[in-house]
Amino acid sequence: MKIKTCQMDYDDVMKLPRPAHKKPCKPSRVLGLVMRAASIPDLMAVKFKYTKKDMDKAGKGPYLVLMNHSSFLDLEIASRILFPKRYNIVCTSDGFVGKEGLMRHLGCIPTQKFVSDITLITDIKHAILNNKTSVLMYPEASYSFDGTATPLPRRMGVLFKALRVPVLMITTYGSFARDPLYNCLQKRKVNVTAELSCLLSADEVMSRSIEEIDGILDDAFSFDYFAWQREKNLRIAEPFRADGLHRILYKCTSCLSEGQMEGKGTKLTCHACGKVWELDELGQLKDCSSDESPVGSASESGPSFTHIPDWYKWERSCVKKEIEDGSYALDTEVDIGIIVDFKSLYMVGSGTLHHDADGFVLDGCDGRLHYTQSPKENYSLYSDYYWYEIGDVICIGKKDCLYYCFPKKKDVAAKTRIAAEELFKKVRAKRNTQTN
Repeated sequence: MKIKTCQMDYDDVMKLPRPAHKKPCKPSRVLGLVMRAASIPDLMAVKFKYTKKDMDKAGKGPYLVLMNHSSFLDLEIASRILFPKRYNIVCTSDGFVGKEGLMRHLGCIPTQKFVSDITLITDIKHAILNNKTSVLMYPEASYSFDGTATPLPRRMGVLFKALRVPVLMITTYGSFARDPLYNCLQKRKVNVTAELSCLLSADEVMSRSIEEIDGILDDAFSFDYFAWQREKNLRIAEPFRADGLHRILYKCTSCLSEGQMEGKGTKLTCHACGKVWELDELGQLKDCSSDESPVGSASESGPSFTHIPDWYKWERSCVKKEIEDGSYALDTEVDIGIIVDFKSLYMVGSGTLHHDADGFVLDGCDGRLHYTQSPKENYSLYSDYYWYEIGDVICIGKKDCLYYCFPKKKDVAAKTRIAAEELFKKVRAKRNTQTN
């Protein structure tokens, strides 16, 4: 999938009128049928099946439907499970670029990932209470990097209580294994299933506290798809299964170098120290640099992992330590795209992106662009791999102007997202301490 782009001067882009807000419309039945039909080949290819759980307490709807986010197949799965009911879909605003009319008639509601958007709550309420249609949303907002849940927004129960409708949950199994984000859009031969459950009835929504609802959501979005693959003895034999793995495993556990890792074929290699791991058919890493070292043993410089999410957690702990000792910083040259409307991604030139404990600083366009963003503004970061087939991206900005930064420095998307999350936690903890 690609996005419409055009080259434009930065000053001209900033003069463009911002689109007027539009309330969500009822999804077109015809387009719903088209989407349902278009999804059939992909769902047949993965032998898709689904089960239901606790749906006796769900009632007739409309519903707020939550879903974990693993790949583009998620939308096709939803179209199969929810058909023939009409439903609106909360989706990222860049999905509207070049096709706003189509997206609105499909029932899509635009929003910005990890950006405060009060109008989204109003739009969801309008869809459910006025249009009498269900709403599908992905609370994680972004695809999982490492096969585990990404951070959820807190106090979702406030929205639930305002809607007073049952909350359903669609949980997929196999979708991540088939098409993990790091694997360069290469699909594997994996069967996919899902479970539709009633997470909370309308009465339970009103009787539970906000904190209880947060806990229920945390449990619902607690998963580890690499562990699931191993437990199900799901063998992925594709010879490209490690392609792009360095996008999440960017730091060598042996020599601690960053940006020197390469996932290619079935191997993950550190070009700084020569260490090599093999990604086996069950999704586990095997140290194949030395037959004398048992898998899972510690190296001289750092630990060794067989489980990819454990490696990713270790990288998080390293970033947290850098933040605590004041050494964390990102500096990279970037190409800059801007979205201010639904007509195009406007490529305005190049610049530099800096990130540290004080947040982001973006400078570019011969000094005319200067944007800062503090750590407290976002609990996570919209960063992505091979975004719309352009390249890895880091997106910052506010509701009326988003800056899409394409780093020229290798493999920084994952680390920057981790750092943004850890910096937000630090700021929030400090604020809570001062309040108490």
